[in-house]
Amino acid sequence: MTVREIKSIIALAIPLVIGQLGQMLLGVFDTIMVGKVGVLDLAALSFANSLFIVPFVFAIGILTCISIRTSTARGQKNQGEARSVCRNGFYLSIIIGTVFFLVSLAAFPFLHSMGQPDDVATRSEGYYLIVMASLIPIAMSLLLKNHADALDRPWPAFWIFMGGVALNILLNAALIFGQWGFPQMGLEGAAIATLVARWAIVVAMMLWFRLDRSLHPWTPNHWFKKPDWSEIRSLNKLGLPAGLQTLAEVSTFAAAGLIIGAFGAEALASHQIALQSSGMAFMIPLGISMALTVRIGEVHGDHKRQRSIVKTGWLLTILCSFTTAAIFIFAGELVASLFIDIPELITLAASLLFVSGIFQIVDGMQVASTGLLRGLHDTKIPAKMAILSYWAIGIPAGYCLAHFGGLQAKGMWWGLALGLGIASILLSTRLWRKIR
Repeated sequence: MTVREIKSIIALAIPLVIGQLGQMLLGVFDTIMVGKVGVLDLAALSFANSLFIVPFVFAIGILTCISIRTSTARGQKNQGEARSVCRNGFYLSIIIGTVFFLVSLAAFPFLHSMGQPDDVATRSEGYYLIVMASLIPIAMSLLLKNHADALDRPWPAFWIFMGGVALNILLNAALIFGQWGFPQMGLEGAAIATLVARWAIVVAMMLWFRLDRSLHPWTPNHWFKKPDWSEIRSLNKLGLPAGLQTLAEVSTFAAAGLIIGAFGAEALASHQIALQSSGMAFMIPLGISMALTVRIGEVHGDHKRQRSIVKTGWLLTILCSFTTAAIFIFAGELVASLFIDIPELITLAASLLFVSGIFQIVDGMQVASTGLLRGLHDTKIPAKMAILSYWAIGIPAGYCLAHFGGLQAKGMWWGLALGLGIASILLSTRLWRKIR
């Protein structure tokens, strides 16, 4: 571990962390502002977002292939390869977003068959359809941001995403509450605001790529040339296992939301508050993980530098995770009160945040190890490890604690903590063996 590695990783990680927080802020401000409308609307948003988060994070995982391939091309000073990755990745992102949206449409008739209270399922319908349509611009913006990050140009992308967050807040105020002469649309207004903000981010990112001359050698001259399907298949082959791994983790939280929904709207609303807070905290180790993917990809074949990057990445992740753990354990009620002012919901959400605080360390370690393994082009075995940890251990344990242990929502979160702990041990051990 060297000061150079620490500075290098932190320099790239800071804008990536803040950028990932910006992604989450869209959902956080929706939660805060919809929470002022009422418990039913907040529960409906939680239910729809429990379904939305699955394809969203699946897309994040698949499109990490762009970071891996672009960072390797940059390390080799291969500009043509970088342009090809970006252009064909752009087609891949459109395909991913469109397929996920169509699958979401196919699932729409089954919203009332997912074990939720009928009023919650009914209220979520409009929001669900609109927010699922935003999967297309989300995938496109992820592709563009990953390419920029791997070129070590994260700050302009960060400011563009922050601009999208600001636009979303303004549109939320206009469309949820009917400010400045706009119609008062409530929950559906939040979805429209998010959709518009995400398309605005895509347009702004493409304009930046076009106008910044320093990016021209590394970005496509013609975006819509005939796609290279062999390149697209190659990107998908690299990214799909990573996508399955992130899907395995996030789908456990989505499944947890469905299981918790059986205990009523209050339990589901509290789960949404805890999930948004934990999701914000998770963006810190996720941003570090993305920086580690790029950095370890740039030193391909240099085992001494790889070991130094791994140790540094683990240290930074542990320090950050201890901080968020302390906040959730000792100030959970304060965090929950930022979302809603109903005492019963604050108490329940704080109890879930206590559990989240306990698993912050292992969650950070597993995502950091995952990012490093991806930078080493190791994605298949880690995906299998994640699926085993979350679905064969975490979900069954949580279900038993929730229904048979009498812990309800809190029991489900303890099951999630167990799954994350197992994943952390397996992934960290595999990483260390690969770099020895």
